[in-house]
Amino acid sequence: MELKRIKLYIKRLYSGYVKENLWRVILALILSAIVASTTSATAWLLDPAVKKIFIDKDRTYALVIPILIIIVFAAKGTSLYFARSIIIVLGYRVIQKIQNQMARHVLLSDTQTLESKHSGKYISSFLYDVGQIQTLISTGFLNMMKDSLTLLTLLGVMFYQNWKLTFFAMLMMPLAAVFAKSLGKRMGKVTSESATSAANFTTLLTEILKGSRIIKIYQREKIEEEKSKAAIEDLADKQIKIGKVLIRATPIMETLTGLMIAGFIYFSGFLIAQGEIGINNFFFFFSCYDAVLSTYKIASNS
Repeated sequence: MELKRIKLYIKRLYSGYVKENLWRVILALILSAIVASTTSATAWLLDPAVKKIFIDKDRTYALVIPILIIIVFAAKGTSLYFARSIIIVLGYRVIQKIQNQMARHVLLSDTQTLESKHSGKYISSFLYDVGQIQTLISTGFLNMMKDSLTLLTLLGVMFYQNWKLTFFAMLMMPLAAVFAKSLGKRMGKVTSESATSAANFTTLLTEILKGSRIIKIYQREKIEEEKSKAAIEDLADKQIKIGKVLIRATPIMETLTGLMIAGFIYFSGFLIAQGEIGINNFFFFFSCYDAVLSTYKIASNS
């Protein structure tokens, strides 16, 4: 149910706000493709580097490959910078439009409608809720594009080199995917609870500020202090929950990573003994696989 609701929100967000900035999305996608390609190129360069520089001791390659690596990393950093810049602008333009619409809605609403929803709820929506949307666009959206393309290019390069080793390397990834899906559901639930707590606290704070004179007249300071303590404690508890859910993945994902790398090394040793791959191929695959696992873990936690 939570997943369907998130998909519906994303669909509305795209059709109502992102679609008109589609050129920014396409440009960011192109730049993300460059980032993915340069990540794969870095791993690709490791194969000739090991063979030509360390095994054959070729002095020409000893100069050329480091220069190529510098160029590749510079291209990756530049592309990632511009991609992030574009998505940041997109995120805040979307927020600007949403806040303008919210302000217009408040100004045009009748008094009865405004009184039925406390001003604190509106303030929370203006600040907290739109902040969550901005984070989704500027961070989640870019990471989804960049990490997905990086995974595809790395796996494509690995399959091209040796399909057996690549297939073996991918065997345990579905386990991480199942865990990531479970974590995502839990994260959606605690984030929703945190939003409610933030709205309640904002409402209480607004009431205290607006009614400070009445509170002093009727000597309700102690009562309001206890209410504010309860609201702050509830908000802190929800934030702690979010933090704990985020770090819950760490021990499991690291253990799975260890198992996958151990299996990868064992099977690589078998293929080397059979003469199917060389030492330089192993280092190339290991570099690719390490990049795949790092990208996969980041994508799972996003």
